[in-house]
Amino acid sequence: MDVEKPPPGPSPSRPSPYGPSSYGPPPEGCLVRAIRLPVRIVVLVLVLPVRMLWDALVVGGRFARDTVLRPLGRAAAVLGWALFVWPWTALWRYAVVPVGRVLGLLGHLLVVVPLAWLYRRVLTPLGHALAWAGRGTAAALAWLYARVLTPVGHALALLFRAIALMLAAVAAGVYAGLAWLVRRLVVVPARWLYRWVLVPVGRAAARCGRGLWWLGTAAVSGVGFVLHWIVRVLLVLPASAVCRWVLVPVARALAVVAREVGEALGHAWRVAGRISLAVGRFLGTLFRWILVEPVRWVYRTVLTPVGHVVRDTVLRPAAAAARAVGRATGQALAAARRTVRQARADVRRALFGEPRRPRPAARREPPVRETRTLGSSTTALTKD
Repeated sequence: MDVEKPPPGPSPSRPSPYGPSSYGPPPEGCLVRAIRLPVRIVVLVLVLPVRMLWDALVVGGRFARDTVLRPLGRAAAVLGWALFVWPWTALWRYAVVPVGRVLGLLGHLLVVVPLAWLYRRVLTPLGHALAWAGRGTAAALAWLYARVLTPVGHALALLFRAIALMLAAVAAGVYAGLAWLVRRLVVVPARWLYRWVLVPVGRAAARCGRGLWWLGTAAVSGVGFVLHWIVRVLLVLPASAVCRWVLVPVARALAVVAREVGEALGHAWRVAGRISLAVGRFLGTLFRWILVEPVRWVYRTVLTPVGHVVRDTVLRPAAAAARAVGRATGQALAAARRTVRQARADVRRALFGEPRRPRPAARREPPVRETRTLGSSTTALTKD
């Protein structure tokens, strides 16, 4: 008898009846190991040119984006702003807005002010007169309704109510007679026919129907049982055997091949990336030592001193002269703007007069009393 309790789960020396254990990778057979290495070699040979071409396209696309597309985009944006945005902005600011203000002022003087005077001096008194006439008409109609139409309506309502009561009494008598006749001639014979004829016939028909249903059910059950076993023996059992002993092994083999091909593709893509990176670094180093370093030496030792000389002797004096011309042009434009603004203010003052200045409001608070000091006094004898 064992003292210690065995650990739960299948024994390590005995395989589990429920398939491979979930605590580690599934065991691999010799077929898998024999397929893996050739598949990976073939896939690497096929994937390596594709990966190198892809890396070359990526590097070329980045170089084209940084050196060609971005400068072209910025230049196109500046050109588009200069050709489309700035002309419309200037037209709106210096043509449409001043014309709109002038038209708004003319509309206010020619349309709004006359309409306001017409409303205040003509339409408002006319509306008050129409409202007074409407109130008088409403009072007359209210007196006619209360003193004439209401009593006549009450008298007609009493007359119609009496006629309705008489008609209701006659209709009730006729309804009672018709109900008695229908009960004696229709209801009583129909009830007797239902109780003594239809009920026995219906019960006999129901018993016959239940017997026929039982016979049909038994026949259908027997036929279904026989067809079930025929279909099971002829179709289900062969199909199950084919699925279990043919399709499942073939599917497992295809799954193993597909898994190995997928893993080989991933491994080959990574290895091809390493090889492509090494080749790219070698080509980059070769390009730097063949072209970049000589160009850099020429730029540093030849072009930079020449550029400094050109900058000090040509560009800086030209920039200073351009700045001086720009300052003079800006001062002239500022003076022209001030002149135009002053002329516009003079025209407005000549047309509409001086603008009204706000009147200072009278202060209601008492004047603030001065602060008392040592040299001042509030008594009548010592007051200055």
